Amino acid sequence: MKRRSTTIRLAAVAAASAMVLAGCGSDSGDEEPSSTSSDSGSSAPTAEGDGTLVFGTLLPQTGSLAFLGPPEFAGVDLAVNDINEAGGVLGADVESVRGDSGDTDSGIAPAETDKLLDGGADVIVGAASSGVSLTVIDKIMSSGAVMFSPANTSTAFDEGDYAEPDNYFRTAPSDILQGAVMANLLLQDGRQNVAILARQDAYGETLAEQIATNLENAGSQVAATVFYGEKAQSYDSQVEEIAGSGADAVVLVAFEETTSIIPQLIQAGAGPQDLPTYFVDGNTANYDKSATAPLPDGTLEGTKGTIPGAETAADFKDRLATVDDNLKDYAYAAESYDATIVSALAAIAADSDAGDAIAEQIPDVTREGTKCTTFEECAGLLADGEDIDYDGVSGPIELSDLGSPTSASIGIYEYDAQNKIAPVDYISGDI
Repeated sequence: MKRRSTTIRLAAVAAASAMVLAGCGSDSGDEEPSSTSSDSGSSAPTAEGDGTLVFGTLLPQTGSLAFLGPPEFAGVDLAVNDINEAGGVLGADVESVRGDSGDTDSGIAPAETDKLLDGGADVIVGAASSGVSLTVIDKIMSSGAVMFSPANTSTAFDEGDYAEPDNYFRTAPSDILQGAVMANLLLQDGRQNVAILARQDAYGETLAEQIATNLENAGSQVAATVFYGEKAQSYDSQVEEIAGSGADAVVLVAFEETTSIIPQLIQAGAGPQDLPTYFVDGNTANYDKSATAPLPDGTLEGTKGTIPGAETAADFKDRLATVDDNLKDYAYAAESYDATIVSALAAIAADSDAGDAIAEQIPDVTREGTKCTTFEECAGLLADGEDIDYDGVSGPIELSDLGSPTSASIGIYEYDAQNKIAPVDYISGDI
């Protein structure tokens, strides 16, 4: 399948949307930031450096986003190997401890976070789900550690209690940007009357709203926006509404429940072979025979989906195979790798492995310095007293003072006859 890289101006599609960045959305619409202050300058106890930089990984081994776990863990593991092969940080090898983020409804993330912090984690890479992150963000920051997500997309992390610089960072662009890119894709494909079927949670509601707003601003129509509960046992009424909406395309904003919804859409005459169908990052995964819940061959052929992130280079895939030779999906692997590398470089710049000290340096090592693209190269420049600007395997990082990217890419993927995805385009731009 032909792949190309495209840079476009998204403002025409997203004129009414503030282009701020947030990674993979919440799996719960009920999560709100804790009332505990997130300000790293609060009276909460501050972690002291002990000479060894420890990464904790709070990533999905179980739950509705478990398919994202292998590439994210692999990204961190490869980065740790690269750091140590280049001499480590502050004269010592970095270490890692692993935890499972699960889902918000499984409730395991707080206990797993305690395990990581008790294991000495100075930087916690995760969670993938914004909803899970919101359940532990204050716990992590009040400990003095850094929280660095490779996949959060909620706008909550730059608003309200988190509207000031703190110890939270991310390497993935937001649902707002993805909504604009999806709308642009639909318009390019000539869709003029789109139905949106989405999870009724923070992720689904935000993304559905952004897609609808951008379509309407561009003169297209939204035939219906239909929500379903994240724990719904049946989707009959929602599927009926979509099938009867008169739409010329369907956008499904979902997680693992995709494998239950698609057969119902097919039965109602509104499946991917009846109506052009589009997925988002929460469900753009392989559904071939190797998947946990495969779909029959041909079910998704021609369906398109969006995943934040730049193209995964072949040499990076080869290097990921050295830590996980069973890896088949690569979503957020690069973002996980870069979150780890940036944190290590910030520790060198801070001359400390304490989370609070690392947090102060993270934005600076991603902007306005000498360009460098590997840990070894960048660490050498820091040793020479130079200011650095790390550009990683996920692309230019350029973090704002609030810890979110100021430029980003979104990949557009298409399914083949075996229900496997391949990239066909990449949309990039400054936010």
